[in-house]
Amino acid sequence: MVEWMQNLMNELGYLGIFLLMILENLFPPIPSELIMPSAGFAAARGDLHLLGVVAAGALGSVIGTLPLYFIGRAYGEKRLIEWADKHGKWLTLSGKDIKRADDWFDRYGSGVVLFGRLVPGIRSLLSLPAGMSEMPLPKFMLFSALGSALWAALLAYAGYVLGDNYEEVEHLISPISKVVLGLVALWAAYVFIGRKRKQSAE
Repeated sequence: MVEWMQNLMNELGYLGIFLLMILENLFPPIPSELIMPSAGFAAARGDLHLLGVVAAGALGSVIGTLPLYFIGRAYGEKRLIEWADKHGKWLTLSGKDIKRADDWFDRYGSGVVLFGRLVPGIRSLLSLPAGMSEMPLPKFMLFSALGSALWAALLAYAGYVLGDNYEEVEHLISPISKVVLGLVALWAAYVFIGRKRKQSAE
């Protein structure tokens, strides 16, 4: 898979990065943790420009979120979970994955669309509960764009710095994801306490 991704980027440049990041959102087995660092390495070699790499990756990621968002909006959680349990194996997607993403969304609110883009394993699926919850499209697009741009910049720069060791980025992401999870949990606790205080005051 890595060789195929590299060949596509070598042949199509920024367009290849854009297309791969769209696919990464639709087919989770294609990891952005390899796409963007590889593109960053190409920028380090002088084949591409780092800002162009980040822009192409972020734009592709945002466009890639839309199909799942509209699917989530058109169908309910129950129907999607049933479909994933029957037919989701070829996407390495299960009903449990959808339920977990929906629980995340319910627990942390719409802000999880922004912060969740920095968490592998969750980031690609967040569009479904956002659509199921009928999150306003402009707000969804804004949060997705900010989170995707930050994620793309982080990965591309890591690949730029690591050079031909860019594949090591995948191992470095885990600690960063844990930090993000911790921050999201603190933010959720703050929101929860604020709501409780407001309810008490009322």
